[in-house]
Amino acid sequence: MEEVLKLLNENNSVQENLKILNEQLKGKIVFSTSFGIEDQVITNEIFSNQLENIEVFTLDTGRLFPETYEVWDKTNLKFGNKIKPFYPEASNIEKYVSDNGINGFYNSVELRKECCNIRKVQPLNRALQGANVWITGLRAEQSPNRQTMKLVEWDEAHQLYKFNPLMNWSTDDVVAYLQQKGVPYNTLHHKGFISIGCAPCTRAVKEGEDFRAGRWWWEDQSKKECGLHQ
Repeated sequence: MEEVLKLLNENNSVQENLKILNEQLKGKIVFSTSFGIEDQVITNEIFSNQLENIEVFTLDTGRLFPETYEVWDKTNLKFGNKIKPFYPEASNIEKYVSDNGINGFYNSVELRKECCNIRKVQPLNRALQGANVWITGLRAEQSPNRQTMKLVEWDEAHQLYKFNPLMNWSTDDVVAYLQQKGVPYNTLHHKGFISIGCAPCTRAVKEGEDFRAGRWWWEDQSKKECGLHQ
């Protein structure tokens, strides 16, 4: 597998790198989409090029924006129903809400992280089970702690390789691609929403604010990760 991963490089197009994985890697390859603009680029590349060895999945937390579900539906209509959903365990949600209230995540960082763990991290762990490579839509400009990531890196927490094909793409690059290819995207991006997660935990970003300022805006800037990408 390491020999195949060495063939991936920043001089290749996204399509070329994905085709290398699809055709030469023996093992489970997965791509996680949250239907953000970056993820729509990768989804389009996978489905348009019939890269059947790459499984596309999403995490439905149960508290997504209606606009996000609309993008999901439009993407399925465009490419066929190929996106596999993973949901949180109902018993865990029931206990959390019973103990902390429907919006208990506002009360402390610990409770917010617990909610993220139940709704996102635990389903992700199930989705990644048995995978050798996890493809993501992470980009370096999204946050300070993502500026040091590599095209291919070892994810110690999940014991697999993480591949970030859009690592060096700018927001303008992503938007231009979607417009050129006619790919569905979330209309909230026109309303100041840049990084879009769960509805109660996401607001529009004001001019001059950081890329992820709209996520968990009531918390300190340094805490703005949910645990999916450690």
